[in-house]
Amino acid sequence: MHDIDTLNSLFGDAVRVKDGRVTVARPEVLATAKMDELVRTAVFGEPLAREYARWLIWEVGQAAGVRPSSIHELYMARGRGEIGGFTVPAINVRGASYDTARSIFRTALRMKAGAFILEIARSEIAYTEQRPAEYVAVMIAAALREGFRAPIFIQGDHFQVNHKKYAVAPVPEVDAVKALVREAVGAGFYNIDIDTSTLVDLGKPTHLEQQRLNYEVGIDILKDVRSVEPSGVTISVGGEIGEVGTENSTVEELEAYMDGFAKALPKGMAGLSKISVQSGTSHGGVVLADGTMADVALDLDTLETLSKVARDRYGLAGAVQHGASTLPDAAFNNFPKRETAEIHLATNFQNMLFEHLPGAMRNEIYAWLRESAQEERKPTDSDEQFFYKTRKKALGPFKQRLWDLPVETRQTLAATYDAKFRFLFEQLGIGDTAKHVATYVKAPEQHRVMPADATPAHAAAPDDADLSD
Repeated sequence: MHDIDTLNSLFGDAVRVKDGRVTVARPEVLATAKMDELVRTAVFGEPLAREYARWLIWEVGQAAGVRPSSIHELYMARGRGEIGGFTVPAINVRGASYDTARSIFRTALRMKAGAFILEIARSEIAYTEQRPAEYVAVMIAAALREGFRAPIFIQGDHFQVNHKKYAVAPVPEVDAVKALVREAVGAGFYNIDIDTSTLVDLGKPTHLEQQRLNYEVGIDILKDVRSVEPSGVTISVGGEIGEVGTENSTVEELEAYMDGFAKALPKGMAGLSKISVQSGTSHGGVVLADGTMADVALDLDTLETLSKVARDRYGLAGAVQHGASTLPDAAFNNFPKRETAEIHLATNFQNMLFEHLPGAMRNEIYAWLRESAQEERKPTDSDEQFFYKTRKKALGPFKQRLWDLPVETRQTLAATYDAKFRFLFEQLGIGDTAKHVATYVKAPEQHRVMPADATPAHAAAPDDADLSD
């Protein structure tokens, strides 16, 4: 980790800072170990150096063409039937985030893939200790490090209203989601999944009444999204009609939600680009007492029908499948066949990380969980079930240790991730989708003001701050 003066000597004359603007003379230098040093400071550095490193990564990304972008226009093109036959993976990058994201971008480059999303949920932001500004910096740095030079899609997953908190104090709970929206968009999240499906009340007599709070509170949050989106960007926003892990969604529910949403949406305001539904999965899958995973009763017919209605009637990209990462491998090629717009993948990558940890470190984490997460253990839980459900809570407290895994472990894990991402990208049909991104996604330059405390004395050498090799 470095101070500002050291950061300004990382890349030599290949990257220059002058009058608060960054130029990149030799982009190939960005794909070196010097980027590893810069991103480490952006995550673990002292406050001033950390903020400067994040600003520098953002501005280098703007100069090199790695710009956080919205997938909205590509999804609208899919809703019009201009493109299709692939399913966009939305990947929740939780632990060892830089190495994980590097694998994603490596795979994308090899396959000419462009239609993929990097995301983090409201709950994950907390337990992985990755605030939006840090997450964006790490994702941009990973792309730069691997030589990826195209728009990247960073998404706020499950920006969810907690129904228990809403029942007690609705305004503070909704305001908390709005505050997170403002923080996330300000950091570079230009794709937001608003999840108010927790407010659906199946006890109401009609589908419209059941969905009313869902779409009304959703629009209330959407207004905040639209109020803070940058010039030239229409943030891609998703809605949700069925909370993951509950009863499967129906056409009637989708129509009730979308019709109510369309009627209540302020005139002239852009609406949704996709709709999340429930079709039989659950977040993280269901682990049995012996540590194996329960079979999933995935209803592909429901998913296909809802995707078609979403496209044909409402012009959306289609339906979104959550909780898919622990499905059997044979399931994934069904999603593009059924024209599913997007699937969310998280837990299996976390599982792979834990499987590759040195035994002593894994035991240390499990010992920590026995004390720190004991209140989450049910009387019927086996050790396997307890650790499987709770080990995500260790990702934040052990974050730096996971970044600092032994070289051999990181290399083995990288090869495993590369193989998995390649398999998923092939099964989901996103190879060669970079051309669709180039056609439909316009990513305007968005420059940021250098941190106020990074004075010219710190930020400039005689020629105004070279960052050197």
